[in-house]
Amino acid sequence: MAKQQILIAEDDTLFAQDLQSRLESLDYEVCGNTRRAKEAVELARCLSPDLVLMDILLAGEMDGIQAAEQIRAFRLPVIYVTGCWDGATLERAKGTEPCGYILKPFETAHLKVGIEMGLQRHRSLERERPREPECDGPAAAGPEGLNGLLSICCYCKNIKDDEGAWSQIEAYIMKRTKVSFTHGMCPECFGRVKAQLERLEKATSISMVIG
Repeated sequence: MAKQQILIAEDDTLFAQDLQSRLESLDYEVCGNTRRAKEAVELARCLSPDLVLMDILLAGEMDGIQAAEQIRAFRLPVIYVTGCWDGATLERAKGTEPCGYILKPFETAHLKVGIEMGLQRHRSLERERPREPECDGPAAAGPEGLNGLLSICCYCKNIKDDEGAWSQIEAYIMKRTKVSFTHGMCPECFGRVKAQLERLEKATSISMVIG
């Protein structure tokens, strides 16, 4: 039976290494490890892990809560692993509908319980989702309700909506149609992401794994 794949988003290098060791001792596999929120979103989209362990205070312009909000569009479970517990932060975090919230510091046994409970909650929520009606052909051939001209960023592929806000193409389409998505990685993207992570690993001495 394949090990469950976990993506770590944590800005503290030593804590990230300790967390990875704990996860591996619990028979999980760490498929990616990053300290930047934007990279966490990209890795989640490319790797489609079974779970994302998300710190709130991350490097870069976004924080972990903003990253989790974007990852939500991929229908991946997120558990916050953080030392932040103030009321305002908790309210923001709750808005992303996480599958758990683990406060640092914690025991390895508590990590195991939090992960298993979070994964079970995610599976239950997925089972409760209404089944999408089957269609005669590929949904992408003409999703009902979408027509006309859309503004799309040629770099990140985000779409500009009627109110002038930019959102990811999956979130835009899912909000306006009955289309849903599964995520994988084509060979070309796999090679590109692998090369980027190898360069980052050499520059930062942080070990990263894809698979």
